[in-house]
Amino acid sequence: MMQVRFARAAAAAAALIVISGCGGRSQSPPFNEARAFEILKKQCAFGPRYAGTPGHRAAADYLRSELEALADEASEQTFIARIDEKPLEFRNIFAVFNPDASRFVLLCAHWDTRPSADEEVDPEKRKKPIIGANDGASGVAVLLELARAFRAKKPLVGVVIALFDGEDYGPTPDRMFLGSKQFARNWRTVVCPKGREISYEYGILLDMVGDKDLEIAREKFSVQAAPRIVEKVWSAAKRVGYGGIFVDEERYMVNDDHLPLLSAGIKCIDVIDFNYAHWHTLDDTVDKCSPKSLKIVGEVIGRVIYEEGAAKGD
Repeated sequence: MMQVRFARAAAAAAALIVISGCGGRSQSPPFNEARAFEILKKQCAFGPRYAGTPGHRAAADYLRSELEALADEASEQTFIARIDEKPLEFRNIFAVFNPDASRFVLLCAHWDTRPSADEEVDPEKRKKPIIGANDGASGVAVLLELARAFRAKKPLVGVVIALFDGEDYGPTPDRMFLGSKQFARNWRTVVCPKGREISYEYGILLDMVGDKDLEIAREKFSVQAAPRIVEKVWSAAKRVGYGGIFVDEERYMVNDDHLPLLSAGIKCIDVIDFNYAHWHTLDDTVDKCSPKSLKIVGEVIGRVIYEEGAAKGD
C-alpha cells in the first residue's frame, strides 16, 4: 500500500510539474496597483496637460523618461497642428519591448487632457480645463505599470506602447484624435524596432479604465472591426476572474483613438468604461478613481500579452 501511495504521489507531483511548466510561459508578473495609482496621481499633479501648457511639457518629459528607463527602445513623434491659427506642438511617445520578436502587439492610451470642461452644466465652468484623472491618466498608468512587468519578464511577443497626444483637444471632432491620426498616416515607419519595419497583429486601446465603479462593455466599433481581438480580451478577463467586470454586452459606439488605427489597417479595439458621470467635467479627479480598477485592467491585458507565443501557432 505504501508503494502504491508513493507511486500515486509521485505521479501527481510529476503532473503538477508538467502543468506548471506549460503555464509558466503565460504567467505575467504581479501587477502593482499601488504603484500604478501613484503614476495616475503623478500625472494629475502636473495639472492640465493639453498642448501649450507647462503641465503638457512636464508630463511628456516625465512619461518619456519613465519609458526610457524601462523599455528596450523609446522614441517620440512630434508634430505641429494649428488650433485657432496658433501652431501647437504635440508629442506621441513610444516604447518597444522585445524588439527582436517576429510578431508585435500595440498597446495604447492618450496622455493629454481636455482644455475645456464642455460637459459642465454651468457655462462658466465649461471654459476651465479638466484634470483628466480617469480620462487620460488611468490608461497611461496601467501601461506604465505593465512596462515594468515587460522589463522584469520579457514577453515572447514584441510589444509597442504608444502614448498618443491630442486625443482630447476638441471640442469639435476635427481637433480630436490628433496623435493617433498622425501616427496612422505612416505607422509602418514611425516605430521601427532594430531599424526594421513591423506590422501589428492587433492593438488594444485603454481609455477611462480607472473608474471606482468599473464595468467595461464591448465597444461596438471594436466588435464590428476586430471581433477576434475583442473575444481574446474578454476571454482572458474570464480566465483571470474578472468576467463580471468585462461584461458580455455591447453598449456604446465610441469615437476614440482606435478609429484612425482601424482605418489604417491595424486591428485595434477600445477597452473603455464609458459609463462615467464625470466625463469632461471638473470632477474627473483622483478621488473618482481606484487602484483596484487599474489592477483589474492591468491583469487582464497582462494575461493577453503573456499568453501570446513567439510565432503563430505557439
